[in-house]
Parts: sequence; C-alpha cells; structure tokens
Amino acid sequence: MSSDHYFSEAPDSKFKPKEIRVVIDGKSVSVTTAGGIFSPDHIDQGTLVLLDHLDEVPPSGNILDVGCGWGPIALSLASRAPQATIWAIDVNQRSLDLTAANAARLGLKNVKTARPEDVPVDLVFTGIWSNPPIRVGKDVLHEILSSWLPRLAETAEAYLVVQKNLGADSLQRWLEVEMPEGFSTIRINTAKGFRVIRVKNRG
Repeated sequence: MSSDHYFSEAPDSKFKPKEIRVVIDGKSVSVTTAGGIFSPDHIDQGTLVLLDHLDEVPPSGNILDVGCGWGPIALSLASRAPQATIWAIDVNQRSLDLTAANAARLGLKNVKTARPEDVPVDLVFTGIWSNPPIRVGKDVLHEILSSWLPRLAETAEAYLVVQKNLGADSLQRWLEVEMPEGFSTIRINTAKGFRVIRVKNRG
C-alpha cells in the first residue's frame, strides 16, 4: 500500500501524468495532474466554492496560494489578476512541478512556485487564498495559518475554504482569538457543506 499523502514532500508512487479538462477563470482548459497530490482527478468541491469569490482578488501585488496542489487556485488567481505575482506554495514537490507546468502551458507567466521555506521572509501579501490542508492535523494547520496570515498587508484579505464537518466553525473561532490585533475574521459564505472564511488585516 502506498504511503502517499497530498502533504508528502516526495510522493513515492510512480509519476503517471494525466490530462484533465477543467474550467479556470471561466475558460475550459486542459491541465496535467498525477497521483500523490490533492484532488488529481478534478477541481474539488471546496476549491470550487472558494473560486466563486474570484471577484475579490486584488489586481496587483503578491498573492499567496497556500497548498497549491496541481494549481487550480493559483492558475485562477493568475488569470484573473495578470498584473499580480502569484506565489504557489506546497511541501509536495510533485504539486509544485505540476503547477509550474500548468502555468506555463496556459501562458500564465505571473505564477511563482516555491516551497514554504523559500518564500522571502520580508514579503507581504495583498491577498492569501487557500483550501488549507485540514488533514495534516490541527496543530500543524494552526502553525501554517499562524505563519502566513499575519503577513497580509494592511487592508488585505485572506480567503479560506474549510469543510463544515471537518472543523470550519472551530477553526474560525480559533482565528478570531489567535490572529494579531487589528485582524478580523468572519464567515462570508456557506455552500455545499463548506464555509468560506475571510481574514482581514484592518491595519
């Protein structure tokens, strides 16, 4: 049995790329995915719910996708905001390789893929978008969010999608308590069993 998880740094399953057809920012396109990453067969329902809010994407600056997988969020952000730089991060090297390949295939030159530790420490973000890796466990998830959300620029917003029955409401309560002074957290949408949570640096 494979020990692969989408949060494995180096999946041990054989790399078997496959083509799927998806809609990215309203356009039907072909992308490459593979096993050993998150949701390789389609855009998962949570990400689709999150992407219903693409109109909120800032037009410029550095925008972060935490846990990019094969790239559905990063590609959508890059298409919607061509003047912005999209930082697509993941601990899974296969995910980073696929996101980079898909961005190149779609002509999206504003996507940068990186491991979390390789993002410049002084970089602040005009937006953060994520379908965070809930299944890594609460402690690791909290550490991830505590590392990135405080790096929102003043007045910038983060959009997170979390499945209701996987702790979305408790995560929202944790964010309300743990985010730095000047940050606000609210739920802006519930759809198809998912919550969309917005965290804002009010400045």
